[in-house]
Order: sequence, then structure tokens, then C-alpha cells
Amino acid sequence: MKYVTAFRDPALARTLAAGIALDVRPDRVYRLMEFCGGHTHALARHGVLDLLPDVVRMIHGPGCPVCVLPMGRIAQAIALAKHHDVILATYGDTMRVPTIDGESLLSARAAGADVRMVYSVDDALALARASQNRQVVFLAIGFETTTPPTAVAVKRARDEGLTNFSILCNHVLTPAAMHAILDQPEPVALDGLVGPAHVSTIIGTRPYEVFAERYRLPVVIAGFEPLDLLQAIWMLVRQVNDGRAVVENQFTRAVTADGNPRARAITDEVFERRDSFGWRGLGQIPHSALRLTPAFADFDAERRFSLDDPDVKDHPACRCGPILRGHETPQQCKLFGTACTPDRPLGACMVSTEGACAAAWLHRPRGRGLPVVPGTAA
Repeated sequence: MKYVTAFRDPALARTLAAGIALDVRPDRVYRLMEFCGGHTHALARHGVLDLLPDVVRMIHGPGCPVCVLPMGRIAQAIALAKHHDVILATYGDTMRVPTIDGESLLSARAAGADVRMVYSVDDALALARASQNRQVVFLAIGFETTTPPTAVAVKRARDEGLTNFSILCNHVLTPAAMHAILDQPEPVALDGLVGPAHVSTIIGTRPYEVFAERYRLPVVIAGFEPLDLLQAIWMLVRQVNDGRAVVENQFTRAVTADGNPRARAITDEVFERRDSFGWRGLGQIPHSALRLTPAFADFDAERRFSLDDPDVKDHPACRCGPILRGHETPQQCKLFGTACTPDRPLGACMVSTEGACAAAWLHRPRGRGLPVVPGTAA
């Protein structure tokens, strides 16, 4: 527990917050994007946002794997579960993402489709071993953190001769999404990036150097505890004040410059980059997602079941896209907290445990109504 309790010390948190308050310049605003949805929730859950000076503005990024999955890929999984007599194994959050007509993997299961919640790809592999007369498809999602376990499972399935296991691959790549955020037609004004810690344990810190060099943006890789985030924000404030733009690693207890070479090697063996992939809110991003290499194509559910990749729109009133791009906050969506709550979500950002809307709702000030952000009506 030392890596939990030691990084939640209230006295140290107040000391770090006081340091940030001393170093910020009152005549400027520090616009910092936390890319990872885990950071978004940690900032709200631990009250870090309440400790920051008003001139420090944290902006949500697109680092939630369920949130960035386009509606067409959800519709594809629903169609697979309903019409191909498979066992579709997926995570709980993915089951609850609704399409524009309200259908979801959860409702498909209620209607008779065999959709099962799993906690890992190993659970899906165990299902395939125990159900030799059924095809088992794992709906694989996530950034670089969850890709190596999927690669291991695919290799095990091949080595064991499992012909009833395949994956519907939706693994995506963090640096590509960061480029898309910074290169979007209506760019978000940013002064620094809080880099995702779990992803960085795999890819290391080097892939972020391009953002410091090309975009002149400070980057600090941060852990998920309150002291991690406060220290990382302080490091970014100091870089901004000094006019520096480098990659710094706050999460040294888990992240190195080169990451995890073994994890990257097995990922490169099993997967290759797609030419393009659609992201919710960001559109098509070149070379931003993975698919199985030809050597493992037999385990590709899209190929095995000849699946289409339909273009399906989000709910017209849902503001998940602009929120993921950093243009809006959850509270600026007219559905937030009224028609759309975690109990009855209309958009993916309210479904996922890493979604910005879920964070804003679950950790809102209690007894004082919904939180109000500058520029919105009370």
C-alpha cells in the first residue's frame, strides 16, 4: 500500500498546492490537458481541482478507450452478437454504450444475444477453451496498455490450436490521437500536456519528445494519485514560466525512457497499423489503430465473419465529440445530468468509468446543484 497511501498524504498535497500557487503568474492562464481519462477521474475524485489556483485550467483529452470508440464499431459488435451465433466477450463499460436508437450490447443480450462481461482477455480465452462448439469473439479495445495482453492471448490461441477464438480489434495508439488533437482544424489553445502513465509504462517517454519539439509544448508523464498529479502540474507550471518545452517524467517509479521492450515486441509481432481508423470526435486518423498481422489473420473476427464497418452517427444532442477534442466541458452539454446520467447514459463519455462526463457527474459538489464552469449559465 505504500504506493497508495504515501501519495495521498493531505499535508504533502497542501504543500504542493501552495508551491503551485506561489509559482503561477496571475497575469496569465495555464491551460493544461490531461490526456488520460484516469487522470480526469483522479483530479475530480481526490479534489485536486479544488486545490489549484484559478489561473490553472485543466482540459479533458480523448484518453478514454470506450469514449473514443466510434458508434460504427459498437454497431458492428451488436450486429455480430445478434446475427452470427457467437459468444461475444467484452468489458462492462462497452456493453452499456447506446447507439442513436438506444440499442446496446446490453439490450442485445436482453433480446437473446450471447454477450458476456469479462474482466480480461484471458477470461475470453477461457470461454473459448470451455466452449469448443461455439465461436468466441473478444471485443478488444484500449490503448497501448491493454494491447500486449491481447497479443499474448492470440499467440496462446494459435499455439493451443483454438479455432473458435477471434478478436474484434479496436486497439488504438496514443501519440496518433495527440497529433490529431494538436492538428485539428480548430485547435485548442494549450500550454502543456499531462502524459498518460499506464500507456507510458509500455511505450516509454521517448514518443512524446515530438510534441515538445514540434509543438513547443511541455509534457510531464504523471501517475494517478493526487500527489502525482499535483507534482506534475507544478512541473508543467515551471516549464511554462521558464519558456521550456521538454518531456519530464514524474512517474519514475513505473515509467522509463524506453518503456517495456518485451511488451512492445510481442505487440509488433502480432499487430500492424491500419491505414486509417475512425475515432469518436476526431474522425479518421491515419495509422492510429492496430489490426492483426497476416500471420495471425485467422484470429481476426472482421475477416472471419466478413464484417462491415458501418458509419453510424452519435446522438445529435450529445457533446461527447467536442468534449473529447477539448473544446467543451461536460457541463456545457444540455443533456448533462438531466437526460444523460450514469444510470441512463446517452453518450459514451457518461458510460465509461474513465469518461469526462461520468467524472463530472460522479464527483460533482453535493447539495449545491451541478458545478458551473466559466462561460456557462448557472
